Amino acid sequence: MSEAQPKILVVIGSLGKESVTRSVMLELADELRAAGCVVDVLDLLAEPLPLFNPDHAYSAPGYAALQARVAGADVLLLGTPDYHGSVSSALKNFLDHFWQEFAGKLFATLVASHEKGLTVTDQLRTVARQCYAWSLPYGVSFVEREDVKDGQIVNESFRKRLTMLVRDVRVYGELLARQRRVDLAGTDPGFLARLRK
Repeated sequence: MSEAQPKILVVIGSLGKESVTRSVMLELADELRAAGCVVDVLDLLAEPLPLFNPDHAYSAPGYAALQARVAGADVLLLGTPDYHGSVSSALKNFLDHFWQEFAGKLFATLVASHEKGLTVTDQLRTVARQCYAWSLPYGVSFVEREDVKDGQIVNESFRKRLTMLVRDVRVYGELLARQRRVDLAGTDPGFLARLRK
């Protein structure tokens, strides 16, 4: 495995068993692997997190192993349904647990929405900024039954947006990961200097 291959953590922020968000995120995971990325899928239905409580979250069973997965990722590909113009509670809970691990990494977003998912995408960009992460300058959204039917992508325009997302996650994930390693190992006074051990 080349050090240049970006490590992508695909976070599925839907708890619905028949979730279209899950279907698309799993397809993205396959496409990212085919593009040469190292992909780890965190499905919050299969691996639920307890509600975040700062008094005991960090000592909860399984926390250390999951923290290592998040810390090892170069890119967080976050998928969520649009719930009343906001992210799902499962995804928000994930973000609350692991915000310290995001500095210098890339956020990419996918939103299942009956509208354009703009407020959800903006909220995730705000989280990235508050946690000193980078974000792609766009998010990808889709509409169930127009873009995805029975778990299959049926809209060619949507498929092209996903192809663009895979390319940009790979390219910019690799660039940022390489610079992050340089910044953490170096002596220059960049922002990531504060994370040096």
